[in-house]
Amino acid sequence: MKIALKTVQTAVLFLAFLPCISTPLWAEIYRYVDKNGVWHFTNIKRDRRYTIFISGTRRTSAEYIKEFSGIIKQASKRFGIDAHFIRSIIKAESGFDHKAISSKGAQGLMQLMPGTADDMAVEDPFDPEENIFGGTRYFSLLLKRFKNDKILALAAYNAGPEAVEIHKGVPPFPETKAFVKRVMAYYETYNSNAK
Repeated sequence: MKIALKTVQTAVLFLAFLPCISTPLWAEIYRYVDKNGVWHFTNIKRDRRYTIFISGTRRTSAEYIKEFSGIIKQASKRFGIDAHFIRSIIKAESGFDHKAISSKGAQGLMQLMPGTADDMAVEDPFDPEENIFGGTRYFSLLLKRFKNDKILALAAYNAGPEAVEIHKGVPPFPETKAFVKRVMAYYETYNSNAK
């Protein structure tokens, strides 16, 4: 009981201090309570035990696009992928949240699975530059594998290249079909806004 009371006191003190911070908060605070009743806090949701505790101020997609624009342009130039297409994948995968983790374990802006991140030499999947370069490199390899067919490359990015080859096209998975449709819709929007 003494530990639980001290934990609650710490949490109350933490919450009381938050309004004193003069700069806007961009990150969320996550917490979980372990089997002993101890509260654990973090700003990075690394597993399912953590739930959102405090939601920080959210930036708009336009602000995120501006923040990551330089990295996206560099990756575009290096791997020969249209910058609008890279933005579209990021928007569909993570909504420009560089700390995003999917329920399946995909991480970062371009939602790289740990094995793919390793294959693409990404050491920190939450680092925007590493993630964007790794994701763009992976997508460029998929484009080559599927003879520059963006639809098949997107399907492979989502479901894996083997699934695309087995099904001889976009796999009949609702998630994959929705992903391809979403990316192409964002791509059309980004292209029309650029004109």
